[in-house]
Amino acid sequence: MPNLIDDIDKQILKQLQNNARISNLELAELVYLSPTPCTRRVKHLENTGIITGYHAHTNPQKLGFSLSVYIAISMDRHTAERFANFEEKIKNFPEVISCSIVTGRSEDYLIRAVVRDMAHYEEFLLHRLNRIEGIAQVHTSFELREVFSRTALC
Repeated sequence: MPNLIDDIDKQILKQLQNNARISNLELAELVYLSPTPCTRRVKHLENTGIITGYHAHTNPQKLGFSLSVYIAISMDRHTAERFANFEEKIKNFPEVISCSIVTGRSEDYLIRAVVRDMAHYEEFLLHRLNRIEGIAQVHTSFELREVFSRTALC
């Protein structure tokens, strides 16, 4: 982040990550700016892609998704077309909350998904995930307990 943001921008990010619903007036007061420069700085952070959106954090368990699953995927061939097809398909599964290409493992992708129960996972795995062309191997790990999770970076 050198030269992209200064200490005031970092304060703005910290406040917005803590409460994205804060009004511009409240935010400006907390970071010791007047409202107009504060708005300008927030817009700059959005326009440069540092702020990528504003989200409501939800509790998957309270929404009925009691199992969190890490799924490591190995592809049969390492071609751009194979990877693009997989990535396009996996985006359409609402259970999948993150998907990353990884190195340092025999698998190519690491997916995090949430499901209601084992029957839901079985349906997801057998009837949707494993039907994506190019998947050679799937390794599943179930989360016992999340120790912590953070989204704030500054």
